[in-house]
Amino acid sequence: MMSDHTYRTLMEVLSARFPVSTEALSAAQAEAEKSGNPLEEVLVEQGTVPAETMLLAKADYLEMTPVSLDGFSPDSSLVELLPRSTWIQLKMLPLCKTGKLLTVAVADPFNIMGIENLKTQIDYQVFPVIADARDLLSSLEGAAKESSVALEDILKDMEDDSELEVDQEVAHADNLDEMLDSSKDAPVIRIVNSILIEALRKQASDIHIEPMEKKIRLRYRVDGVLYENPGPPKSVQSAISSRIKIMSNLDIAERRIPQDGRFKIKALGKEVDLRVSYLPTVHGEKIVMRILDKSALAPSLEALGLEQKALEDLHYAIRKPHGMMLVTGPTGSGKTTTLYSALQELNKEDVNIITVEDPVEYQLGGINQVQARPEVGLTFASGLRSILRQDPDIVMIGEIRDQETASIAVQAALTGHLVLSTLHTNDAAGAIARMAYMGIEPFLLSSSLVMTQAQRLFRKLCPVCKQQITLPEKVLRRNHLDPDQFKEVTFFAAKGCPKCGGLGYKGRGALMEILLLDDEIKAKILETAEAGALRELAVRNGMKTLRETGLAKVREGLTTVDEILRVTTE
Repeated sequence: MMSDHTYRTLMEVLSARFPVSTEALSAAQAEAEKSGNPLEEVLVEQGTVPAETMLLAKADYLEMTPVSLDGFSPDSSLVELLPRSTWIQLKMLPLCKTGKLLTVAVADPFNIMGIENLKTQIDYQVFPVIADARDLLSSLEGAAKESSVALEDILKDMEDDSELEVDQEVAHADNLDEMLDSSKDAPVIRIVNSILIEALRKQASDIHIEPMEKKIRLRYRVDGVLYENPGPPKSVQSAISSRIKIMSNLDIAERRIPQDGRFKIKALGKEVDLRVSYLPTVHGEKIVMRILDKSALAPSLEALGLEQKALEDLHYAIRKPHGMMLVTGPTGSGKTTTLYSALQELNKEDVNIITVEDPVEYQLGGINQVQARPEVGLTFASGLRSILRQDPDIVMIGEIRDQETASIAVQAALTGHLVLSTLHTNDAAGAIARMAYMGIEPFLLSSSLVMTQAQRLFRKLCPVCKQQITLPEKVLRRNHLDPDQFKEVTFFAAKGCPKCGGLGYKGRGALMEILLLDDEIKAKILETAEAGALRELAVRNGMKTLRETGLAKVREGLTTVDEILRVTTE
């Protein structure tokens, strides 16, 4: 609301064009004070001053150019620069652009902060002109109808998104309600919904929306590999970014620093969480959305589809009353899924299970999960200290990253707790070497560790279209594989069909290299924690390496030699 001095000044400009009686002005001032609306709006609403006259008075007072939007048809490509709800909230409408200069009609020219906010959201210089609010909103409604029809070509390869629902408990309810109510047919909403629906249909684990110089690249990660799809037009880059920020309850005006958020959607008969990450690049903000589908979690270790010996070894480790179990592997190798499956099997009424994770990916019923927040001092180490005062039976640590966390975890394992955690190493023996490198004494490692495990995920061949092939001996020798071990093996290659979306692969399985610490291994750790020596002894005692486990899958006809060579190293 403007100050009285400003009102007098504007009223003086108005009175020169359209004199207002003292009685009418007093009545309007009383209503303005009661409702909190600006005096000039009240004068128009009460019919005291014609809207056109007030518009000209404001333009004269502010030295702005007045425009009439009667019969004006907005350029849909300009309207799509931002979600329609944002234009409505700002009470603005883009009219035309010349180079990098965008002419924008504003209904509330006194809203200086709104104009500044607009400048932060679009990559244009803004030249404001003044227009009537009702005409402006009417033009926006017409633009939405025309745009939704014009966008059919863009969405022609995307399925109907009508079944997608954003959970308002996670998203920002006010902004989302406004978006859905005012923009049910807005192109940007249809594009974002279609991207999400397509990801669920493809059973993708990640969505990458990457701004390039002249286009937007859209990629889905399916079974661990990124595949490019037709992307939306470059003109809606800012609109897509703002839409997803609103869904994730992030700051739509902030584009200079990375942001992280999450939201929940219901679609295709399931409910999934999405973890969102924004990263500023030279061509705009890159968006990555991680899809966390709780229904895809294995309810037990048996459901992971492991070979019998690996399953028996895992059961042996988690049934120990105390000790430490370490799962290793690169990012995306399924470590968290394995630990969650173990926790769900251990989750009984008579045990207290507490986890500290960064982030908490899946919320599991009956398990106390703590979100690490390093910015406020809640690190893995400090969280673990607090957890140990909560009378736990089983503790899961998202990742051992430093000496302090490793030391507390070992002490917990030695004092009667079962500790599960992850490390980033290449193989099972490497986990022991990494702990020793962090400063944990060998005698503590040999006393606390029960099992270390390395794992990878391999893509399974589509059973419908997999194609039998003959693999030349020279190909095997080139990859250091003994042809004599594959004499009776039938090899297959990926072909591609409608069932697998043309990829040739459908679903993934786990390869596990499990090192159980027997007396001989424990004695070796006291002698040396060097990974090579430990690995050699474990293999001699019957441990199957990742490569050997993978080649067994090739012999079973489940996958290809190329796939196993891709995910394992020797």
